[in-house]
Amino acid sequence: MNFIGSAKKLVKNALIFLHLDITKNIKYDRLTKLIIDKVVKPNSICIDVGAHKGEILDLIRNNAPDVKHYAFEPIPDYYNELLKKYSNHCHVFPYALSEKEEVSTFQYVKNAPAYSGIKERTYAVKEPIIEELKVQLKPLDEIIPISTKIDFIKIDVEGAEFLVLKGATKTIKKHKPIIVFECGIGASDHYGTLPETLFDFIEQELQLRVSTLDNFNKGHALTRHAFYSHFKNRSEYYFVAHP
Repeated sequence: MNFIGSAKKLVKNALIFLHLDITKNIKYDRLTKLIIDKVVKPNSICIDVGAHKGEILDLIRNNAPDVKHYAFEPIPDYYNELLKKYSNHCHVFPYALSEKEEVSTFQYVKNAPAYSGIKERTYAVKEPIIEELKVQLKPLDEIIPISTKIDFIKIDVEGAEFLVLKGATKTIKKHKPIIVFECGIGASDHYGTLPETLFDFIEQELQLRVSTLDNFNKGHALTRHAFYSHFKNRSEYYFVAHP
């Protein structure tokens, strides 16, 4: 990491520590850390889907340093860096998770890597520089043995979260992990995701409830209408699925 990157990370960590939510993303980072601190125990096995630079893996490993976790990152440069940093501590895979196994194109946004995903989406940069990659898609249920108890999953895949959940149905139904996932207009709608359908799948198929990050920490779950409203109004775009 260069000097500017290190300085930005220090500033962000300071803002999180001081509870200064100057942006919604800073707020989500702070609340995600609170959730990880609450649910990830020393023996918890966790999954990071869309691991990127490993920020969430670092938080997970702070709580469970002696357990081998799972990380998925299809962008080659980021995958290789994760492999160097975490190969002794995590199972690192170069796959994009989905509901079925196949080879797919993947849109790597070189000047805004955090927006990279299987499909093009709405971008916050005016002129996104996109390199189209070929990546292997795999369902999580075909990678991790069903006997492996999973306690926490983070999903940040720029709109493909419904596909990830469908491909992890057996694991989720058996172990009922806490799942932090991103979902919202500008990304999820490019995959044809309807908030009502996703909410019903989580409640009826996965048998979990849905909360905002803030309300999960307060013990409150969302109704179907409230989730739909958050999605349509863009008032929240990170959520927690939980027992």
